[in-house]
Amino acid sequence: MGGVVLENLSNKKLSILAVSLLLILIVFFLIGGLIAPAPSNVMNMVTTKCHDITVDVKPKSWYIPRGPAGCDAVDDFDDPIIYEKHVDTRMIVFALWIPYPRDHKQLDMSRWFQNMLTVLQMDIEHRSTNPISENATMKMEVRLGYRNKNDNETDWKELITTSINRPLHCEKNGTKDGEQYKCDLVSFFELGSVHYDYYLINLRLPVYPQKQTNQGLGTIKDIWIITIFQNGGFTKVWFALKTTMFPVVLTILVWFWRRIKLLSREPNLLERTLLALGIILSIMNCPVEWFTIWFDLPWMTILTDVRQGAFYATLMSFWMIFAGEHIMDSIPKNSLSRYKIHLSLVVFGCLCLFIFEMCEKGMQLANPFYTIWVTETGAHLALAFIILAGMAACTYFLFLSYMIFKVFRNISAKKTALPRMSNIRRKFYMGLIFRFKFLMVLTLLCAALTTIFFIISQVSEGQWKWGDEGISLEYSSAFLTGVYGMWNVYVIGLLSLYAPSHKQYTNADINNSDGSQEEEVQLTQIPTENSALSAYVTKEAED
Repeated sequence: MGGVVLENLSNKKLSILAVSLLLILIVFFLIGGLIAPAPSNVMNMVTTKCHDITVDVKPKSWYIPRGPAGCDAVDDFDDPIIYEKHVDTRMIVFALWIPYPRDHKQLDMSRWFQNMLTVLQMDIEHRSTNPISENATMKMEVRLGYRNKNDNETDWKELITTSINRPLHCEKNGTKDGEQYKCDLVSFFELGSVHYDYYLINLRLPVYPQKQTNQGLGTIKDIWIITIFQNGGFTKVWFALKTTMFPVVLTILVWFWRRIKLLSREPNLLERTLLALGIILSIMNCPVEWFTIWFDLPWMTILTDVRQGAFYATLMSFWMIFAGEHIMDSIPKNSLSRYKIHLSLVVFGCLCLFIFEMCEKGMQLANPFYTIWVTETGAHLALAFIILAGMAACTYFLFLSYMIFKVFRNISAKKTALPRMSNIRRKFYMGLIFRFKFLMVLTLLCAALTTIFFIISQVSEGQWKWGDEGISLEYSSAFLTGVYGMWNVYVIGLLSLYAPSHKQYTNADINNSDGSQEEEVQLTQIPTENSALSAYVTKEAED
């Protein structure tokens, strides 16, 4: 009669398995800390102020800030040429060629960057004759283009041309003319892929007094564009980890399910949930991101977020069932309906995450300049959503901690049966109790790190959009690869330990040397094969 591997594996083999998984986890952290660079990189670039007095007659297709086809530019709006040629705001184009050159050599963007987020930093000078109004709004005419390094320098292709409105929030640093305002970051655009070598931005801020367009913006000196993208070196490490773990987890998952199918009974709830967790982890591990190196797939970021969201939902649901099935009470077990309230809350929370994701990144597939952060209502709702998501994650962790506490309390209560056992069986069950408690502690630790990771990822992504430079909360490469490794190691460990054991026992194995039948104790009410040593105390929950 066999139980699960956790119950029947010898201490030596269990120690080897535990040490092996621990070493694998340490390797994940070391890869992130010693090999992988920072997860993201930031470029802060100032735009070139191009001017064109023929804009009303024959405007140029593109205003290129440098090179043989470079535009006519000025360093400052106080330049005499501005007054000599009567250049007004309609004739000024803020141009930026991404990326900047370095050491007189033109760099290029890489498909390994995966995605690109940009925000604007406004340099506005305080002048008493031209102050910033309280509710200033910038109406920008923007054109975004691209080309590859082998294309002609003037052969820029259009990605999108649009007009966008952005609120401008600035504070005075002083009262003297010439001092700089302190302005919040302004959300600009976000691309789901970086498929081309170069990107060109042409931006206008035309003033139309009769339409009250771009009134009260103060004296703009410069516009900086801050570009944030995933570090190419980190992407290579991340792809390598996913490519390695995908076949490993899939192989162990197939082995686990083959063990289950050999049983004479139907799979129980915990086994089915563990199978679902393994499948979702395999889907998340599947390295489909490799296709972005050859194809322009801007929706890949949405697919990645959806897969990770599905993993969050399955993992949280599994923890609820995992803890609930080990609580020794009179409530019937092995039924999914028992957890319908818990699972409904998890599904609802993940559904809200999905809706928020589609409202932002889904719309950006058609218009990269779209964002819900530009309006006051949208910004408040988005910020409130991030705060509520963090609070919900903390509440979930506290509730899971309470469920695991109940497991510990019920297991400890079952210790009263141990003194009546023989010395050999008592030692066995004491070791079994330690195994279950240790596994619960690891579950709680995994849940804590997952909660921290979720909160940090939400804040780290949102801080560039709500314009708060004072917040510098972000995850390191070691933490990112470590948490990813922890998820894989945890699921691999559970699949290995909760697989049915191949060991068989006879009835004589469960009797004392004098032939008397001893009472069994069980740690879980999950139905297994009839086993003399199946879990903790074979008392029914009603005893």
